[in-house]
Amino acid sequence: FSEIIFTGSATESNNLAIKGIVAQHATHNTQHFITTKIEHESVLEPLKELAKAGHKVTYLPVNKDGLIKISDLEKSIKDNTILVSIIYANNEVGTIQPIKEIGKLLQKINKKRQEAGLLKIYFHTDAVQALNYLECRPDWLKIDLLTFSGHKIYGPKGLGGLYVRKGTPLSPIISGGGQEFGLRSGTE
Repeated sequence: FSEIIFTGSATESNNLAIKGIVAQHATHNTQHFITTKIEHESVLEPLKELAKAGHKVTYLPVNKDGLIKISDLEKSIKDNTILVSIIYANNEVGTIQPIKEIGKLLQKINKKRQEAGLLKIYFHTDAVQALNYLECRPDWLKIDLLTFSGHKIYGPKGLGGLYVRKGTPLSPIISGGGQEFGLRSGTE
């Protein structure tokens, strides 16, 4: 359970995944992020804030069925790309993105990047709508960060979570009591 960080909501979990990665890479100049145009607002808004701060964000288009092209994703990767965030199952139209295939692609790309001395690209998926219905094992999907929400899996409202693969550098966005391995302080 050391890879699960409990939060107050999936919105907070998405913010922690994005802003936590940014804070860990603060010594690097402009960072690049890749996402889709159909993400939940809790992914789009933090990325808009980062763009205003000078970082670069690529918003992948989707086809008429709401799917991205993996080739578009691959073409969008730059030397300073540090995070790809793709929603697993869209909350508006229900499109299921090919998360496993994206994970495999990023794993292959990261091997080449390591040899070239470039930073790893971390992979985040908002799996709030998927967790109850689709395969969400992190090793199977090849993801580093996965957001979920309690109320979507018959738990209480006001409970979210973020799976963080061991070795994924993340800085807290809430400071205080050091709960949740120092990544999400807060007591009831």
